[in-house]
Amino acid sequence: MQRAALAELGLRDWHYQLLPAPPDIFGEIVRGLGPAGFCGANVTIPHKEAALALADAATDRARAIGAANTLVFHEDGAIHADNTDAPGLIAALGASPAGREALVLGAGGSARAVIWALREAGAHVAVWNRTAERAQALAREFGVASAAISAPADILVNCTSVGLRNSSSTFKDLPVSPESLDTYATVVDLVYRDGGTELLHEASRRGCAVIDGLEILVQQGALSLEAWTGLPAPIAVMREAARRGSQRPPDDPRDPSPQRSQPGPSDPGGAGAGPGDAG
Repeated sequence: MQRAALAELGLRDWHYQLLPAPPDIFGEIVRGLGPAGFCGANVTIPHKEAALALADAATDRARAIGAANTLVFHEDGAIHADNTDAPGLIAALGASPAGREALVLGAGGSARAVIWALREAGAHVAVWNRTAERAQALAREFGVASAAISAPADILVNCTSVGLRNSSSTFKDLPVSPESLDTYATVVDLVYRDGGTELLHEASRRGCAVIDGLEILVQQGALSLEAWTGLPAPIAVMREAARRGSQRPPDDPRDPSPQRSQPGPSDPGGAGAGPGDAG
C-alpha cells in the first residue's frame, strides 16, 4: 500500500520495508532508524505504547490514547510520535459522528483510539466488553458510558478480534445478533479478512452502511504518509493496493517503518519510506 503510494507520488528513491523489532530491543532499533536513513515508522502491536514512551515529542491525541502508531525522525535526531488510528477511523466514516450514539465493542488498545476519536468528534459513546470491569474502567478514563448489554445506536464499532479466524463464532462472542443489526445505521469492523467478516456480511444484508478494517488501515496509512513526505496521499491508489492484498493486517506483529534510499539496517524489521540523496 505505502509502496504503491510512493510510486504514485514519483518518490522513486523512497523505500518502505518491514523491520522485525523484538520487544526487548525495540527502543534500540527505533533510535537507530533516523541515523540509518529512515524518516519515519509505522508501529504495530505490541510496540505502540513503547513507541510513545521513547518519543521526544508527541501529539495530544497520542498521549491521550496512550499509544503511537506513527513516528517521524527529524534531522536533529528528535523522534515525534502520533496516533493516526483515531483520525483514520473518523475519515473512514465519511461523515461527522457529532451528536450520534456510538457503541464500541472491546476494551483493548484499538478500542482506546476509537473511543477517543468518537468522543472528540462529538459522538455519545458507550463501551462494552466481555469483562464488564474493563469496560467500566475504560469508560471512566475517557468520560464515556459503559454498557452491560448492546443497545441500539447510530454507529457500532467492533474493536475485538472476534471474526478474525473463526467467523462461525461471531454472534456467539459478540453481544449482538444478526436480527439486531438493523438497529445500527453504520457498522464498523476493525477486523478484516479475505471476503469480509460475518459481522459485516450480516449488517450489509440488513441495510446497514458497513466499513471494514482495511478502509481504516488505508486512511490511517495515508495520514502517516503525509507526515513523512509532506505530500497529499493518493488514497485511491492506496485503497486499490490494499484491496489487492499487498498490505499486511494492521496489527501484524512485525513493525512497519519508512526509510530513505540509502541502506538501512541489514536486518529488516518494520516498514519504512523516506527520501534519498536526490530527495
